[in-house]
Amino acid sequence: MTQTALLRPSLDSRPFLGVARSHCGRVWRERCDAQGAQLAVAIAQAHGVPEVLARVLAGRGVGLSEVPSFLAPKLRDLLPDPLTIQDMDRAAARLADAVDRRERVAIFGDYDVDGACASALLGGYLRACGIEHEIHIPDRITEGYGPNVEAIRTLAGRGAGLLVTVDCGTASHEPLAEARRLGQGTIVLDHHQAPELLPTADALVNPNRQDDLSGLGHLCAAGVVFLTLVALNRVLRERGFFAGRAEPNLLESLDLVALATVADVVPLTGLNRAFVRQGLAVMRQRRRPGLAALLDVAGLNESPEGWHLGYLVGPRINAGGRIGDAGLGATLLLTEDPGTASRIAAELDRLNRERQDIEKAALLEAEAQAHLAIEGDPDRPVVVTASNAWHPGVVGLIASRLKERFRRPAFAFAINAEGVATGSGRSIAGADLGRAVRAAVDAGLAIKGGGHGMAAGATVPGASIPDFTAFVSERLASAVGDARLVDGLSIDATLTAGGARPDLVQAIERAGPFGAGCPDPVFAFAGHRVMDAMEVGTGHVRIRLRSGDGSVVSGIAFRSAEQPLGQALLAARGEAAHVAGTLTIDRWGGGERVSLRVLDIAPAG
Repeated sequence: MTQTALLRPSLDSRPFLGVARSHCGRVWRERCDAQGAQLAVAIAQAHGVPEVLARVLAGRGVGLSEVPSFLAPKLRDLLPDPLTIQDMDRAAARLADAVDRRERVAIFGDYDVDGACASALLGGYLRACGIEHEIHIPDRITEGYGPNVEAIRTLAGRGAGLLVTVDCGTASHEPLAEARRLGQGTIVLDHHQAPELLPTADALVNPNRQDDLSGLGHLCAAGVVFLTLVALNRVLRERGFFAGRAEPNLLESLDLVALATVADVVPLTGLNRAFVRQGLAVMRQRRRPGLAALLDVAGLNESPEGWHLGYLVGPRINAGGRIGDAGLGATLLLTEDPGTASRIAAELDRLNRERQDIEKAALLEAEAQAHLAIEGDPDRPVVVTASNAWHPGVVGLIASRLKERFRRPAFAFAINAEGVATGSGRSIAGADLGRAVRAAVDAGLAIKGGGHGMAAGATVPGASIPDFTAFVSERLASAVGDARLVDGLSIDATLTAGGARPDLVQAIERAGPFGAGCPDPVFAFAGHRVMDAMEVGTGHVRIRLRSGDGSVVSGIAFRSAEQPLGQALLAARGEAAHVAGTLTIDRWGGGERVSLRVLDIAPAG
């Protein structure tokens, strides 16, 4: 068994702790089946790791011989030859020509975290080589996703001889044709699913194009750009460009690759996992003023972990592209001036708070629509919501919340004054949303769209939303049905309040970073009494659990006060219950204490 073949809980086994239906409507299952449990024992004995860590490793498909390399992944062992990606040789050569000729380069990025990081990666490398460049991040409302003809003309008019699109461009036939007509060279560095017919470019590097055999389709755009820079560095070295000058330090840019990898929710396996592990180590040195400033405004006083990137850093960078200046993120990540970094970080923090208010109002309406749709058809595979009152910048967040709430793929569309709906979708494991959206475009049901397995975007005539819904639902019905058959909460092990110690959590963290493809370990606290339960902050529920020996552990269920989870926690005050969640260490005032992030609750017995 290898880590890429993730062990699934046995569907034939009895529900874990007898929980056939929790208060959130889920069955609890032991993550390790009988084979996994045997593997965990072997791992603990062979490698001398704690039993709980061994179960976490076995539950993520880590083979007995793979344990040392999994616990200490080395980038040099996992980094592939970039030239295995289709067109990489052409991209590296064309970029090297631009560097040799001191050609001005235009970088056209996406307005999300991955796009900002990928743009800053390439821009930082060119700056280190002394090459003039300009980054253009499109306005979400006035320009939309991806390259557009007007922006291409503007960039060409400013003297850009080479256009490089990052995190976009794979389906941009007309804009790339316009760039060529204006005499620009064109390179696409992307990772989104590709149509069969590709636009013409000097190089189109995308490990998800249909003729690519690299097996690197799990990379985010920043990962693709990083490999491109490895290839470019090699070409420039061979040409003697670095004679008498220092080469750019690519390893120092892994903080950006790590941030993009986590924020874009690509699988944290293999190379991606090494990117994040080593990128976090770079980030902890706080050498990049922009990221240091973001960590400060987020109030993070401890060393950043993987989940901080997804929940604290990423949303603030995204806020610029959602409701403000889309270029703020890339500018922040590239600036070398601490003062400028502090000002931009403060603005992004303000925009993020404004985004939260906008999202909260829209989410109430979206949830009401979704509830009504599911009441009429409980087995519908996809939830699609739409409104002409929603801000286009929050539809992706709404879709994500709906997916979490209803545990099926979800779309949210914002309809503009012309009746055109711009939306985002989020999916569940096993249901390829990007492929379904591309099929809808090919069928003429969407004006444009695309994405990857877990997330996609689409532009649809407002009147065609029912047809789009029916088409995508039919395409995904089988996959969603299969996924929902195994829908449940996978439990790694049981713990007691007294056993949830900082040293145990630190041992478990050796198996991280956790995220897509390497899920956070979930632990059940069986038969613990809910001593306190109260609503705190903006809709969170804080609890304290006490075990039979009197030990206590605190926990919190985020954004749950109005949801079944929060309501069940509040109702369980004073009662014994089975509570499940993930563990973190809170470090305040120089001390350490374990906190439980609550995911579910079920009646004890």
